[in-house]
Amino acid sequence: MTFGPLVTTDWLAREGNAADLVLFDASTYLPNEGKNGREEYLKAHIPGARFFDIEAFSDPDTPLPHTLPSQGRFARLAGAEGVGNDTRVVVYDQKGLFSAARAWWLFRYFGHQKVAVLDGGLPKWLAEQRTTEAGEPAAASERNFQVNVHSRKVRGLGDVLEAIERDDTLILDARAANRFDGSTAEARPGVASGHIPGSQNLPYSRLLRSDHTLQPVETLRTLFSAAGVDGKKPVITSCGSGVTATVLLLGMEVAGLPEGALYDGSWTEWGSRADTPKATGVV
Repeated sequence: MTFGPLVTTDWLAREGNAADLVLFDASTYLPNEGKNGREEYLKAHIPGARFFDIEAFSDPDTPLPHTLPSQGRFARLAGAEGVGNDTRVVVYDQKGLFSAARAWWLFRYFGHQKVAVLDGGLPKWLAEQRTTEAGEPAAASERNFQVNVHSRKVRGLGDVLEAIERDDTLILDARAANRFDGSTAEARPGVASGHIPGSQNLPYSRLLRSDHTLQPVETLRTLFSAAGVDGKKPVITSCGSGVTATVLLLGMEVAGLPEGALYDGSWTEWGSRADTPKATGVV
């Protein structure tokens, strides 16, 4: 039976105590939001949830925020949290659908197919007046996690430079319109405003309904089509730091569209370099 890419709150309420399931709160916040994902997790989380630290599940040796960790690092951290290759993993976040998609994508990148995002996340769980708990979780039983990297899921700076030169790939930017057009300054110091030349803008928030769940499949297809996703041209998604771009990738999968790839460095890398072309204004 296929698992994911989404599960409902009703499903989690039924299955949450299953022995083969590990639930993660994968919340993170932008530098200007004044919140800390772990601290908020300790205040209230879905019963049984563990904290998926996106900063820990990252490369500690690069100045870029939360880029891909090494295979060994991911395997060690996932195993320490009780995830084996036969484990079903469900991820959620405190905003509804934001950074949970990054955790989902990481598991998929490292070859774990049994991973799903909780549709609507913690806000929907709370709106339904379901219970939460506080504090640290019980110690996990360590498991052996073997990675199987799917390298096609990620692109680097050089790949994107080649793509815009050849004009044979759609670059889809998940940031808000005012960040994409350059009318609002970036939150991270030293990062220019604007977007990758030739890219299209589809703010990730447009993929969400008012209850923080993903839009219906037909609505998703319409949104992606309007942004230039035709099912034929390869798609690379980007955002500020490789988080909300994965919401677009999740949406593409739910919509039944061909798999896209993530520009992991995203605008933080592109916009901080003097040697990359930049554009501003509405496309």
